[in-house]
Amino acid sequence: MASASVKVAVRVRPFNSREMGKESKCIIQMSGNTTRIINPKQPKESKSFNFDYSYWSHTTPEDVNFACQKQVYKDIGEEMLLHAFEGYNVCIFAYGQTGAGKSYTMMGKQEKDQEGIIPLLCEDLFTKITDNNDNSMSYSVEVSYMEIYCERVRDLLNPKNKGNLRVREHPLMGPYVEDLSKLAVTSYNDIQDLMDSGNKARTVAATNMNETSSRSHAVFNIIFTQKRHDSDTDNTSEKVSKISLVDLAGSERADSTGAKGTRLKEGANINKSLTTLGKVISALAENKKKKKVESFIPYRDSVLTWLLRENLGGNSRTAMVAALSPADINYDETLSTLRYADRAKQIRCNAVINEDPNNRLVRELKEEVARLKDLLYSQGLGDIIESESPVMHFKLFPLRFKCCKESYPMSKANILCTYIIRNQWVRQL
Repeated sequence: MASASVKVAVRVRPFNSREMGKESKCIIQMSGNTTRIINPKQPKESKSFNFDYSYWSHTTPEDVNFACQKQVYKDIGEEMLLHAFEGYNVCIFAYGQTGAGKSYTMMGKQEKDQEGIIPLLCEDLFTKITDNNDNSMSYSVEVSYMEIYCERVRDLLNPKNKGNLRVREHPLMGPYVEDLSKLAVTSYNDIQDLMDSGNKARTVAATNMNETSSRSHAVFNIIFTQKRHDSDTDNTSEKVSKISLVDLAGSERADSTGAKGTRLKEGANINKSLTTLGKVISALAENKKKKKVESFIPYRDSVLTWLLRENLGGNSRTAMVAALSPADINYDETLSTLRYADRAKQIRCNAVINEDPNNRLVRELKEEVARLKDLLYSQGLGDIIESESPVMHFKLFPLRFKCCKESYPMSKANILCTYIIRNQWVRQL
């Protein structure tokens, strides 16, 4: 089991037309991994936060400090894809106020060098599969795409199904969406076509703060299966990774967005689920500080947090990208986002490689045999390993120790004995 903290990055975007029209001033400063926010009402007052990554995307690409789409993917996406190939579940989600640049970071635009984390990761996934020359390995990829709109789950790959899909809980696999489409893909073009059709079906609307405001949370899941056939034992091992890529709807204030009627109802449901997500993150962060008594975590208070339960403090490697507005008119929302991200840093996830227990035992024994083999070579006992019957040496060890204790120190004997025993186990399995 690998315990690791949630990776947290923040990214500040350029001014939008609304902010430029109000002659807004930039209140965000970044230096290395430190992000500083200045109070516009009291310029001498500022707050600093440290994250795993701080991306300055406020200026133009000509700026040496400018963080482009590929830089964000290289730091976050490549690491998470590597964990997926190792057999871990992974999750990347974007959080921030409406119009802060979440969808741009996750999905990007269909222009050169404007692709977001999701398309770049999918393209890189199939590139690595294609470049693999190991004939003992085989891969399969399945995808699903859903949105959570007003606490209801919709299938974006089957938009004709307007009904509310039910969230169930499997005793071993955890929460899942019943009757959600899961389609097999064999190339990046297949995924791209499905993403395009899903994005067209997603609920968006114009508000005062964002002309293409996402009115729902979108979750793009990739089920990545790796099979390895061992010709020596005629055994096939399998590792299954679930890659969850989440574009959250933005938190918003009704007076800023000018929301009325349906837009107001949508905003209320968005804020409800994001508030629950905040409570879950806070509870998980508090539990890390407590050694004995753990507080209740309200996963079931929202469909979003229920579905993301494993990604938040469970069996997953998780990364969060917090999108920031640089404008002084959004100071309160930006400060809230930074605090949100700062709490998320404290969450620890206990990820495990998703494979059959017997296959895991064989893999771990083989790794230990290889490690012991290297130790024996370093101790000058390579001739025993290369001999036809190292077991005979094992039987002769007591005699050798009796005749000359200095010939083989006890540490070497322990290493050799363990190596032979483990190697016999592997052969029997």
